[in-house]
Amino acid sequence: MPESHARRRHALRTGLRERDLDAMLVTDLLNIRYLTGFTGSNAALLVHAADEPGTEERTVFCTDGRYQTQAAEQVPDLERVIERASDLALAGRVGADTARYRRVGFESQHVTVDGLDVLAAAAGGGELVRAPGLVEQLRLIKDEAEIEALRMACAAADRALADLIEHGGLRPGRTELEVARELESRMLDQGAAGPSFDTIVAAGAHSAVPHHRPTDAVLAAGDFVKLDFGALVDGYHSDMTRTVVLGRAADWQREVYALVQRAQAAGRAALRDGADVREVDTAARDVIDDAGYGDNFMHGLGHGVGLEIHEAPALSQRGDGRIRPGMAVTVEPGVYLAGQGGVRIEDTLVVRPSTAELLTLTTKELVEV
Repeated sequence: MPESHARRRHALRTGLRERDLDAMLVTDLLNIRYLTGFTGSNAALLVHAADEPGTEERTVFCTDGRYQTQAAEQVPDLERVIERASDLALAGRVGADTARYRRVGFESQHVTVDGLDVLAAAAGGGELVRAPGLVEQLRLIKDEAEIEALRMACAAADRALADLIEHGGLRPGRTELEVARELESRMLDQGAAGPSFDTIVAAGAHSAVPHHRPTDAVLAAGDFVKLDFGALVDGYHSDMTRTVVLGRAADWQREVYALVQRAQAAGRAALRDGADVREVDTAARDVIDDAGYGDNFMHGLGHGVGLEIHEAPALSQRGDGRIRPGMAVTVEPGVYLAGQGGVRIEDTLVVRPSTAELLTLTTKELVEV
């Protein structure tokens, strides 16, 4: 996707010019991947504000000799420099041409105090200016190439869960760890590069722990089983939670499940262009509060997803900002009854101008396995 990466770099240049920056030194590897497509473990990127797509003569990519061939394949449209200390090599370019690189932004949120001292020494007379979050602000709004990767990741997770259930993978007598490992294996079978994060399988009373880690606990008839998992495709993460019952659900389980289902629907309905992130959280939270279970929903409603499993925006009472088209987020209310069991229902969605597109398509009706 060289053209997509070029468009992203051009969007970054707009932000640089608005801040009177001549260039930006990008050192975070995920931001470098976003701007170039490079997937190696060592790189830096110097984006010049005056360049234009197709004529990026002053924008330079640097990595070390291990990735020379890979860089030529993944970053064919930029000048490439091979140096082990990639960030220092590009900072040296700033120091060698301070007329061209008068004020250079750097990712202060990713640079240590000691690291800044070294970069500043390499940059010589070039002024390094703190410019945190510029690339992350661009990453808030996904382009269609990113949305397609997210769609593929969600589809791999959907198919893996369907396969797990169809082949009897959720049954009494298995352990949480066995189920988690099989679910991750089935995501690989469906084309995922790996899981988005450590898969959560929580049975019985463990389902009341929001981020329980799977153990050798044995699944039993009558248990709630909460599965929180995702697939990684082309660097993009899906995130989905479904809660099932092993056997026939008890009345209290149906009641709690139906409550979370209503809250989740309210949260999805509130996810629209221009909505305050706190309002989206409130829409779902009010449903649970009104039913008397407010103290049992103790986390935010959701978060952004993309190259990281947890990105901005945060859909919570501590969040900030408004929903905009192109944002990819989760909506995941839960009710957790300590010592008894809990329910979470989570989807990944992408905001469109008039609605929110659902990417995780597994049913949200109560499934009795």
